Amino acid sequence: MMRHVIGMDLGTTNGALAVRSPEAADGEGRVVAIPQLTAVGTVAARPLLPSFLYLPAKGEFPPGGLALPWDGEEREAVGELARRQGVGTPTRLVASAKSWLCHAGVDRTGPLLPWQAPPDVERVSPVAASARYLRHLVSAARHGGDVGGNWDEVEVVLTVPASFDAAARELTLQAAREAGLERVTLLEEPQAALYAWLERTGDGFRKVLRPGDTVLVVDVGGGTTDFSLMAATDREGVLELTRIAVGDHILLGGDNMDLALAHEVQRGLTAAGRKLDAWQFTSLTHGAREAKERLFAEAGLDRAPIAIPGRGSALMGATVKAELTREQLERTLIEGFFPAVPVDEGPQTARRSGLTQVGLPYAQDAGITRHLASFLTRQRRALEGAADTPVRVEGRRFVHPTAVLFNGGVFRAGVLKARLLEVLNGWLEADGGAPAKELEGADLDLAVARGAAYYGWVRQGNGIRIRGGTARAYYVGVESPMPAVPGYEPPVKALCVAPFGMEEGTRADVPPQAFALVVGEPTQFRFFASSVRREDRVGDLIEDAAGDETFEELAPIETRLPAEPGREGQLVPVHLRAAVTEVGTLELECLEDGGAGRWRFELNVRLKGDA
Repeated sequence: MMRHVIGMDLGTTNGALAVRSPEAADGEGRVVAIPQLTAVGTVAARPLLPSFLYLPAKGEFPPGGLALPWDGEEREAVGELARRQGVGTPTRLVASAKSWLCHAGVDRTGPLLPWQAPPDVERVSPVAASARYLRHLVSAARHGGDVGGNWDEVEVVLTVPASFDAAARELTLQAAREAGLERVTLLEEPQAALYAWLERTGDGFRKVLRPGDTVLVVDVGGGTTDFSLMAATDREGVLELTRIAVGDHILLGGDNMDLALAHEVQRGLTAAGRKLDAWQFTSLTHGAREAKERLFAEAGLDRAPIAIPGRGSALMGATVKAELTREQLERTLIEGFFPAVPVDEGPQTARRSGLTQVGLPYAQDAGITRHLASFLTRQRRALEGAADTPVRVEGRRFVHPTAVLFNGGVFRAGVLKARLLEVLNGWLEADGGAPAKELEGADLDLAVARGAAYYGWVRQGNGIRIRGGTARAYYVGVESPMPAVPGYEPPVKALCVAPFGMEEGTRADVPPQAFALVVGEPTQFRFFASSVRREDRVGDLIEDAAGDETFEELAPIETRLPAEPGREGQLVPVHLRAAVTEVGTLELECLEDGGAGRWRFELNVRLKGDA
């Protein structure tokens, strides 16, 4: 029986919702307008839900001022009102929760947002903030009656960046569960964008894409930049699409652009003799974001005003007025984020200060074109040594895309799309390739939600499915036995437990090897991932993973595995089994050889199973 499908885009800057009903057949899904507070006591429906949570002070708003159609006792504000309030009081605004969700250097389940808020402000965890946004989206869908009948029969597809590792994906699912969603499937955002394009193009996509084509999806969101490559291949006369590569996690997106624009505006204020303190600069950054989005949305607008609250008792009188012009917007973003560089110029790494504040691990180089150059050249090397490579890489300096699909509201600025294509086609010409074309018709703000809903329909046996599996190979660290040597740590080998491209809903047993698990005492498990090691197979043991640049070390799990009385501190012989779940997360089990011990890990920050 066909079911309703809800596609949810949990974006860093905006969320969106789309629904596809069983009666939709080959027609498009429908975007759901999301009721939200636009002013105190005023609710209006908007296609996007700004991903901002405002935590008001006691008595800041009148009773009922934050009421929503489905809840008259809201204590916080989510969406447009939250974003506006944050311009004036940034210390109470939770922003970029999704970026924190993938920050392995902090406790993502602990109350840490708003980041560096004063002690009198309540804090929430990145998971709790994400759950709050999802709960709002769910309530909007329920309130509008968009899914009809029994909610238990609804299929929910929730999107994540392609670069989210297994831990960030599991934490996203945890947020979904806290929002009351039990049956959720994850989908990578670039794939969702391509699904939306397929839905819109219909059977006509076969006239646009042909076997041998390689589609580059460039997805610049509020907090991350994602690159994915999809190959079009012929399989027994049928055109197939396969995701062949994803980029590393790059914390670079709209947040960085807002900050760059704030600095640009601040330069003008400083030249005019106006100096802002840190609190006002934060407010200016939020104001620059609003101004940027307004200029993106209104093509005929040349400038957008920004009001920065003053400090002191005479607030209104001290308000600082500024503006962002279209010329500043385009110049700052083109020169700062899309520089014209050669394809062999990768991201630059600045020397870090010996002492630095904890915060989001932003990319040190803001040049998106440099990160793209690095991605395409790195994937060329990875594909060159892989069997059955679906794209030609011999004799080329980088993977040659034949088409580009843009996603993300930032590309509403046509000059940014044009600049990226100009740089990419310059690389292709210099390397003897043909220019890449843009796939037209993308819905830059809503494609991810639309594509997620379409994917749910595809999962029910319709349309064309993009093949792919896991975007990375995963490994568990294994310590090598060796005599104690002062000042020298034993090398760590990486045991492959899930190869690149492992399909959802499958499991793999690691071939028998002599492994032992420490139980009953504190211990640490190290995990690694790689987006370029395509030939490793389950059971392969790679030497010195910690010193190999093809590996990315994930957050370790520090825990005490439960043990039966009398077995504390013992080494238990085990064998390993990995599984990629239907919802897109990775699980690892340690099974006791000849015994009943069973320990299960989700690649998260916690132990799930027991002995």
